[in-house]
Amino acid sequence: MKVTILGSGTNLHPRRAAAGYLVQTSQPFLIDFGPRTLMNLLKIGINRHRIQHLLFTHYHADHFSDFITFFFDAVCHARYVRNRPDLTVIGPKGTKKLFRSIFKTFPAFDKPPFQVILKEVDTRSFTIGTTRITPRPMTHTDQQTCLGYRVEHRGRCFAYSGDACYSSNLVRLCRDVDLAILDCSFPSNRPGAAHMHAGDCGKVAEEAGVKHLMLSHFYPVAERYDVKKQAAHIFRGKISLARDLMSLNW
Repeated sequence: MKVTILGSGTNLHPRRAAAGYLVQTSQPFLIDFGPRTLMNLLKIGINRHRIQHLLFTHYHADHFSDFITFFFDAVCHARYVRNRPDLTVIGPKGTKKLFRSIFKTFPAFDKPPFQVILKEVDTRSFTIGTTRITPRPMTHTDQQTCLGYRVEHRGRCFAYSGDACYSSNLVRLCRDVDLAILDCSFPSNRPGAAHMHAGDCGKVAEEAGVKHLMLSHFYPVAERYDVKKQAAHIFRGKISLARDLMSLNW
């Protein structure tokens, strides 16, 4: 299993792309697709036209907006250069309504020269190739259904919280994983609404028995403090700070 961080920041972070992660198991797929993550996908040399699955945690712009550029490029490439495989878009309740509205509204989106399959998931596991993925609802905002994903392949496992607050569902999502990539929007001494701070991330990792905690989704304020040290006050295992274009293999 290989996970590459395409974006570890937020919408307008001065040095980081917003949320986005490339997962490579039996086949590549993306989890979230925030602004500037498409350019980072190009930098690592992945053929974007062979990606067949996009997973979304929710539809705030910092987790979603590069889909628009990606899809327009996919339509043009398939129409004038070379056919591409079908595309499957997976996300929480509301996915079908949102994407049908986008396809109806944006020019050239309504009749792509490849099939687009829209799937809404709740808590039931599904597979992409030989990879098993389990979604769980996270606590974020009242207006957005947000999912976290647990990804398992050949005895290896990681969890990604998406945007989340501390919850028992998040602890269960991360139980005994090799790697947990968690929303660390804020430092412990400067907490904010609808997201975790470094201490929350440490608490989740400690209670879940995580082997490796990776802090990500940094607001600029989080980088003015030692969030790694703050998480380590609670979690005694390995802690890393995510950075764009970082890859993990295990």
